[in-house]
Amino acid sequence: MLKKFLIAIAAFVVVVLTLGAVKAAQIQKMMSVSHVSPPSAVTTAEARTVQWHATINSIGTLAPVEGVTVAADADGTITRLVVDSGAAVKAGDLLVELDTSVEAAQLDAAKARAELSRINFDRAKELWGRNATSKSEFDLADATLKQSLAEVAAIEAQIAKKQVRAPFDGRVGIRLVNVGQFVARGRALFPLQKLNPIYINFSIPQRQMPDLATGQEVGIRVDAFADRSFKGAITAINSEVDASTRNISVQATLANPDEVLRAGMFARVEVQKSAAEAQVVVPATAIAYASYGNSVFIVETMKGEDGKEYLGVRQQFVKLGATRGDLVAITEGVKSGEQIVTSGVFKLRNGAPVQVNNVVQPTSSANPQPANT
Repeated sequence: MLKKFLIAIAAFVVVVLTLGAVKAAQIQKMMSVSHVSPPSAVTTAEARTVQWHATINSIGTLAPVEGVTVAADADGTITRLVVDSGAAVKAGDLLVELDTSVEAAQLDAAKARAELSRINFDRAKELWGRNATSKSEFDLADATLKQSLAEVAAIEAQIAKKQVRAPFDGRVGIRLVNVGQFVARGRALFPLQKLNPIYINFSIPQRQMPDLATGQEVGIRVDAFADRSFKGAITAINSEVDASTRNISVQATLANPDEVLRAGMFARVEVQKSAAEAQVVVPATAIAYASYGNSVFIVETMKGEDGKEYLGVRQQFVKLGATRGDLVAITEGVKSGEQIVTSGVFKLRNGAPVQVNNVVQPTSSANPQPANT
């Protein structure tokens, strides 16, 4: 029995030693294998030099060159609305008429008194010329005539106040009153705005003031006409900086012959700063944004620890410039002609191997035209 037990123990030890040897060999083989991450599939684009006009971007609001809310200048009942809502009018055109029946009667009476005063004045003047009346009688007739004429002028002015006229050329808005409605003095009747040309008011930071001057070209875009760009020029720069925002207000004037631009519209403004400058640009998708600094990955041929060459990436921190559509200008860190990773940047690290596949690439246009979906 003892002999059989010792044989069993010996057999068990042999099995354990054999398994241990096999496992050790497997571990040694695994340790000898190079643990290199498989290449990451990326797309690339060449950093290129283009001529860009440096710009200042802002947002603004369209405003009329002239715009008022036409209001009643006297109390009265509306007897006639001469223009329709949305009509174009000229300066001096009659817009609204209030009831003037009482004033018309008063005017007739005043004119009759003025005519009598004129007759009396002419008679007194003739008598004074023949020394047949006193100077005081002549002066009284003269004063009475002037007073009568003033009464006529006062009533005519009162009637004119009840005839609301356009103060300038423009286009009326939607009327706010109706025929037969009694309106008090100051009551709004309808808006009137001159839309050609039209202003764009916007603000820029005070640090960019040296780049501004009257006459500079301005381009704007509005959501209502996304496929169009409207051109104008700076016509006024405010004389003071807003103390709360440290921005300065700027006003530009744009031609608007078709009156497609309307006051109150939101607009994106782009001011041309200077002549075109050479800029190194890359697609915006190539930028890895981070709080400690923005970077790109440059594709280069590298050597591994075993001395073999492979295609890898080098992380390069950069300074960004202006943005134009899908492109970003690089002011420092990238040279023209270098191959930049444009997709898959967030899974890369410095020195990581990559496999370039440019069959499908992200868009990179300075003037993208996305399809409406």
